[in-house]
Amino acid sequence: MKKIVLFLLLLSGLNGSPAAVFAQTRQNISIEDIFVKGTFSQKSVYGLNSMKDGKSYVSIQTDPSGNRFVAKQNFSDGKTAKVLYYAKDVQYKGKVLPPGVTFNDQESKVLIADEVEDIYRRSSRANYYVYDLAKKEVIPVSESGKQMFATFSPDGSKVAFVKNNNIFIKDLVSLQEKQITSDGKYNHIINGHGDWVYEEEFSFARAFFWSPDNSSIAYCRFDEIEVPEYSMTVFDRAYNSEYRYKYPRAGEKNSRVSVHIYHLNSGKTVTADIGREKDLYIPKIQWTERPATLSVIRMNRHQNQMDLLMVNASNGQSKTILKETDKYYIDIDNQLFTFLPGNKHFLLSSERDGYNHLYLYNLDGKLVRQVTKGPWEVTTVYGIDPVKKRIYYQSTEKSPLQRDIYSIGLDGKEKKLLSSQRGTNYATFSSDFSYFVLNHSSANSPSYITLNDNSGKTVRLLEDNAELKEKLKQYGNNKTEFFSFKTSEGVNLNGFMLKPEDFDPAKKYPVMMFVYGGPGSQNVADSWGGGRHQWNRMLTQKGYIVVCVDNRGTGFRGAEFKKMTYLNLGKYETMDQIEAARWLGRQSYVDASRIGIWGWSYGGYMSSLCLTKGADVFKMGIAVAPVTIWKFYDSIYTERYMRTPQENNAGYEDNSPINFADRLKGKFLLIHGTADDNVHFQNSVLFSEALIQKNKAFEQAYYPNKNHNISGGVTSVHLYTKLTDFILNNL
Repeated sequence: MKKIVLFLLLLSGLNGSPAAVFAQTRQNISIEDIFVKGTFSQKSVYGLNSMKDGKSYVSIQTDPSGNRFVAKQNFSDGKTAKVLYYAKDVQYKGKVLPPGVTFNDQESKVLIADEVEDIYRRSSRANYYVYDLAKKEVIPVSESGKQMFATFSPDGSKVAFVKNNNIFIKDLVSLQEKQITSDGKYNHIINGHGDWVYEEEFSFARAFFWSPDNSSIAYCRFDEIEVPEYSMTVFDRAYNSEYRYKYPRAGEKNSRVSVHIYHLNSGKTVTADIGREKDLYIPKIQWTERPATLSVIRMNRHQNQMDLLMVNASNGQSKTILKETDKYYIDIDNQLFTFLPGNKHFLLSSERDGYNHLYLYNLDGKLVRQVTKGPWEVTTVYGIDPVKKRIYYQSTEKSPLQRDIYSIGLDGKEKKLLSSQRGTNYATFSSDFSYFVLNHSSANSPSYITLNDNSGKTVRLLEDNAELKEKLKQYGNNKTEFFSFKTSEGVNLNGFMLKPEDFDPAKKYPVMMFVYGGPGSQNVADSWGGGRHQWNRMLTQKGYIVVCVDNRGTGFRGAEFKKMTYLNLGKYETMDQIEAARWLGRQSYVDASRIGIWGWSYGGYMSSLCLTKGADVFKMGIAVAPVTIWKFYDSIYTERYMRTPQENNAGYEDNSPINFADRLKGKFLLIHGTADDNVHFQNSVLFSEALIQKNKAFEQAYYPNKNHNISGGVTSVHLYTKLTDFILNNL
């Protein structure tokens, strides 16, 4: 049959090569396929929220008539054990509320968020309601403005929330709303939620916590009066408006943070003793199971010392039980810290032996043992089974490019591998750790999701994405290939490569490199990519090889590899990307005169440096939302790696692209959103001015009122069309 098809093609005057035959059958990927039609969207499994029994979960379902309902279902077979409520029955003042699955500990009430309004990356406000399953009644959490971070008390009788920078409590029995702080004011004082930089860099958005006995609420107060404001113009059809918020840049004043405990019975607030130093960070507070004892993590501004304090909630007195230091910095974002049931121990991760591992301490701060060990890293702790005394975690033990699920005894013995497929594995455990949902993917295969028991045995298939796999074949079958190479300094770097479907090693191809490269990040991983990966495949259909290399400073290869960029962000990362481009140029199938690079955020910073410092290597580059002056970026992130500009001015100046505008060669496209609250538009404005004053030709595009993601409406289509056209026209 194949011979007949080939013969007919030859008769019709078409090129009869196998590549040409393939081109006649393969469908071409379009930007609309990726960002509008959702052609390559994979299915996942959401909302399997474990119930307290650990044998069932609650999820949102739809019956044959289209009615949505919330059901309790069995993990073992997926069958509905009980319909908890129908969404149409949950109404307030005639309005049907969206279904919710955030239950109180007693599983008798559910918290529902309506009219949700995003604020920053991890914060939002909404109108919250409590639905009582037994009484079938709806209680508004507050009727005088939207709320943030509504949270049940442990006994389910109250809800605490933040509104207008103050903390409130709604009593679900008396229906009284009580305000427990009163000094909150926008751009001045924040109670109960993190300021902008804490939310962005410490993932610390909700900053209040109920005590286990319902008697107290511990919270952080942020005094940001002296923090400089950043102003953004919001463009409209009138006179425009101005958005101002507090943004502490490197070397500038931070919020003054304090910790307080409000006691419900007395109505009194106790201030915790967190030391005399005012210029510090409190990235985490957490109640212990010991009566009236709050744990507080304190860090110095350099972020190279971490102290664990135990605070007496009754009088605020504190005791430092653990102190940890690092010659570079402590990566608190990736630190794992949890108390074990029983009031005797806690688990803490540390890079003290060169890799991120778990250490067991007693509550007096004395080390009991190192639980995990080896030239690999623990990346997530899913929890501890107090009955079996086992820790469930994810790690890079097999390869920095992979993730696997393990369990291990608290004594560090009887480690067991729970995932079996090569690639990236994520887990979500039931409350008693008897089951877990395993999400597996690889660079060349979308998510395959199963329900497993705690020995790792598959119980049932939840989603195999078979439809997507078949669809992908229609658009070509080129595979992501991993490679590594050694730089001139003897450093091994990992990369991936995506070649055209009809790749011919005898030909020479242009290469488009993608870079992020920021501290602790990873792009070269054996996991399924999203829309951007399909865009990469689209570029291969247009004749390009797509390459990504993780430079020094990226994560999961040990502390020294990650932290060697300390005080010199951009220096070694740029050297490695230039080395990667030169290595690619030496490959027989690469056209060394046609290598381009692009990146977003830190990647935009990197591509900007590569087009200036590495100008002779790259023919073209694109920078989206780049940092171009590190003094413009926030204090927590920048100073963690660079210290302050006052201490390390050379480190800031020597690798800011704005200082190398005169070296720009090749075609360059600079893109930014004007309402970027994270990496300010100012970075691109001043970089473009520097290029102009050096009389350098370049192109630029700005996206009005768009934030760091540059999305919304058809913005993604417009953006990626611009990126594609620039590559096609200049590489």
